[in-house]
Amino acid sequence: MSWIELNLDTTNEAVDWICTLLAKAIAAEDMHISEYRDRHPQWTFTIQMYLLEDAQIHQRIESIADLLKPLHRTGMTSELQTFIVDQKPPQIERNPENYLIRRIGDRFVVLSADADYQTSNSQEIILRLQNSLAFGSGLHPATILSLQLIERLIANHTQPSIEALDLGSGSGILSVALAKLGATVLAIDNDRIAVAATQDAVERNQVSQKVTVTCASLGSASQLGHWMGGDSIESVPEIQANGQFELIVANIFARVHISLAAEFYKALRNTSTHSGTLITAGYTSDRAEDVTQAMIEAGFELCDRIHMNEWIAIAYRIRDKTF
Repeated sequence: MSWIELNLDTTNEAVDWICTLLAKAIAAEDMHISEYRDRHPQWTFTIQMYLLEDAQIHQRIESIADLLKPLHRTGMTSELQTFIVDQKPPQIERNPENYLIRRIGDRFVVLSADADYQTSNSQEIILRLQNSLAFGSGLHPATILSLQLIERLIANHTQPSIEALDLGSGSGILSVALAKLGATVLAIDNDRIAVAATQDAVERNQVSQKVTVTCASLGSASQLGHWMGGDSIESVPEIQANGQFELIVANIFARVHISLAAEFYKALRNTSTHSGTLITAGYTSDRAEDVTQAMIEAGFELCDRIHMNEWIAIAYRIRDKTF
């Protein structure tokens, strides 16, 4: 029995995308993520994937390569390499207590779909994710930071219910968190795999009445193509930015934040009694100044920020003005 090893190096920013893109193509136990060992300054991790050699192996490899092309074109992964090996490395044993339960902030408890967990704390908010690479790789720092800011900002919100936009909804965890904190959420992504994952999370967590999931872009985002920089995507509906949201959460690449700064401003409600809030994440501290400059030029002011190692999440609100 032979195995095919697929090998590539990648950046911090791309690891979560790779896991999400390949969630249905590779079993979690067949993907190994390790620190990059060589001296190339561009890469942070090496990812090895293992496929059993069979009659469909060439089609499977081609399918995986196609999924990863957008990241490779934008310089976020090395070229995919293929090797034949006699056996794959043994699966890394995981402690279920550490693997299945992740506590974030004061209230969020993130679980895999089949985790057996009972809580006696009525303040805890349970978020369940499907068993896939997107969960098995561990929550990305950008997601953790987004959850922390969501909890902090919504907890201090004076309105009983808010209209929120989750832009680039991905796994759907942020939409579920927003809904369980009382928000009415529009979850959008221009990647249909991500839309399906969000819908699964919404149904799994029983918040369908609070969250609308759709394949769409915000305003001029429909002109950016695939947000990972790949080939042009099929036409998706455009959500007009007309001041309909109190809160926008966007866990996406820095270049997309910068491109959409003016659209974010237009999409947030801005009245004499309320100034909308924007939570940005998905980028590292070396891009924070660029993102902040774009937001200030669009009419925002910084109101909160947190970081985890080199990852950062920043919240902005519309600057006060006289009505």
